[in-house]
Amino acid sequence: MTETYAGTTGAEDIDDDANTGAAELDRRADAILMDARLRGAGSRSLRQAVREDAGTARDWGRDRTRRLRGAVEAEPMKATLYALGIGVLIGLLAAR
Repeated sequence: MTETYAGTTGAEDIDDDANTGAAELDRRADAILMDARLRGAGSRSLRQAVREDAGTARDWGRDRTRRLRGAVEAEPMKATLYALGIGVLIGLLAAR
């Protein structure tokens, strides 16, 4: 565990490497938005797509919540023991 890295990269290289992914995503997003504008699809369709995706995510969350409540009501002792076990694990990890 006492190994050291003798590479020639400096802090500037690390920052540049980390930003390349974000910069590439920014360029791709700009290209997609520009392409949509050139095709005549305005920001309204983009907003509509985001709303539809948010609605889908909301429906998924509600369905999962309904299923979880049903499982807890069906077997409350099992759910309590799972919650206790998860709490203990989180406590052990946080104590490190």
